[in-house]
Amino acid sequence: MRSIAAQTETKTIEHNQIMKLTIKNLLQAKSCSLVAGAVALVTMAASQAAAERVTVFDRIVSGVPGANPEVVTDNVFSPEFTPGLIAQGSDLLENPSGLITQFGYLSDGTNTEPDQNIYLILDHNPGGPTAGYDYGRHFLFQGHENSDDLAYVTRINLDVAHPDYRITLLTPVDAGGLTHFNSIDGSAWDPLSSTLLFTQEASTNGGVIEMGADFDANTGGGAGLRTLYGSLGQGGYEGIHPDNSGNIWIVEDVGGTTVLNNGRNPNSFVYRFVPLNPSDLSRGKLQALQVSINGNPVVFVPVDDQHPNGDTRSRNQLLLHTVGASWPVQWVTVHDTEINGTDPFDANALAKAAGATPFKRPENGQFQPDSNFRTFFFVVTGDTDNIAGTDPVLAARGAWGGIFRVDLRADQNSGFISLVVLGDADQIEVPLGLLAPVERGTVE
Repeated sequence: MRSIAAQTETKTIEHNQIMKLTIKNLLQAKSCSLVAGAVALVTMAASQAAAERVTVFDRIVSGVPGANPEVVTDNVFSPEFTPGLIAQGSDLLENPSGLITQFGYLSDGTNTEPDQNIYLILDHNPGGPTAGYDYGRHFLFQGHENSDDLAYVTRINLDVAHPDYRITLLTPVDAGGLTHFNSIDGSAWDPLSSTLLFTQEASTNGGVIEMGADFDANTGGGAGLRTLYGSLGQGGYEGIHPDNSGNIWIVEDVGGTTVLNNGRNPNSFVYRFVPLNPSDLSRGKLQALQVSINGNPVVFVPVDDQHPNGDTRSRNQLLLHTVGASWPVQWVTVHDTEINGTDPFDANALAKAAGATPFKRPENGQFQPDSNFRTFFFVVTGDTDNIAGTDPVLAARGAWGGIFRVDLRADQNSGFISLVVLGDADQIEVPLGLLAPVERGTVE
């Protein structure tokens, strides 16, 4: 199978709408359908992003003259693009299942929040609920971030204009009327396993969902639909990214205990899954990143009588969040299917037990282009509280968030970490658009 994949990190515009940006020239022949806000700006400084020219699908395009101010305004697009509506929340699904009847709403009115999108170009018709129907070759897949065991995955068939066949549900409910998925957030296409990966940001109920790009008429869902709880574990997973060796990097977003001045104890980890065989993600080792400062690992510090503020005010957190400082890192194994089996497990608890380093709610990450997948940036959300941010002790320790950079050695098992941006009151959580480029990959 040949496919070209593009990943876009977006939030829906309003009323669960997904917009398309169409390039105003012959690049249209490449079917470059993009979601609003997904134009790649990775590794560019925020101050340069608007002014410099960027490349989208091998074509240079202009940046917008200025980012939107923090008020409700019309979207601003590069002059080479025109917006168009792809889907909206009220659109009906081709194959409704239980309460899941519309693209962006359950039948009881619950907003399902379609989240990150994966754009795939396939070399064949992947099929769908209607036997013999040609669903085209260009598709947009997205997970939905609602909860109550009713999160789901949809596929927008971009070549199909007829509303009856435009949007296909890939995760039907079971006999109890539930999908048993929650808060689907991140997504990726893994070219070595030829599968789509969707993360659930649902703490110990979270984890990774895997499926092929084709539709299985026997199950009424994505081909090979399954969870990877016994190999990649369960946690509040968000960003997910495969590297060129078939390893799967996962960024966890789990809030820690609230302490003095609404500081949040670091409680989330950066993981890497190393499969025994890149084509099968059901067996292998789950590892977590460990940072050492002055020869000692930075580990989880519980909030207790001896540590009433956990690790929120420690010197280690100050050093870790110092721009320009660099500290050694290595991967520590938290679970191995060949030793520990394939039953579901709590990845967060095992990462703590293995001495991995917790961070303040990482949101997403991205490999630096042309780094041979050895440089990885990830953004941390911080304490998400203004009171914490006005405490100078917490502000210096990442209360407002920031961006970390990991540089691995050639063996990709150890390296260094450094903070490249420390958030402040004017730059909260750092622009996620800088960490959400269009990713392209081809597999024959």
